[in-house]
Amino acid sequence: MLRFDPFGDVDTLARGLLGAQQTGSTRTPRFMPMDLYKLDDHYVLTADLPGVDPGSVDLNVDNGVLTVSAQRTAHSDEGVQWLTSERFYGTYRRQLTLGDGIDAAGISARYDNGVLSVTIPVAEKAKPRRIAIEHSDSQQSIEATTG
Repeated sequence: MLRFDPFGDVDTLARGLLGAQQTGSTRTPRFMPMDLYKLDDHYVLTADLPGVDPGSVDLNVDNGVLTVSAQRTAHSDEGVQWLTSERFYGTYRRQLTLGDGIDAAGISARYDNGVLSVTIPVAEKAKPRRIAIEHSDSQQSIEATTG
């Protein structure tokens, strides 16, 4: 499992440096905090998405790339006098390149209390296995000689 988003971090940095960061201004999320670990025969990805509408969370696999995206909708600014506006809204997106040993058809996900949990199973062909060694019925002896 590799992280794949070569230009995402540069894009995020550029938007932060070049965009208006005034109180009450339109701001997009800077990142989606994520953990990834292996447990037994599967990987587990957890991503923090507080305040995101569960219906906006999208998870798809295309050509070996897992894409997670979600949307947090902004509150109406109409009649509001902002004192502090630090929460980001807009579209979150992360991509991961899946290795050949992943069972993409078996990926499952759950969204609870602002945390997305994705289970990514290891493909049967990639799991470690014990190979049986056949033994012949006849016994052979090997003699060693020293010169």
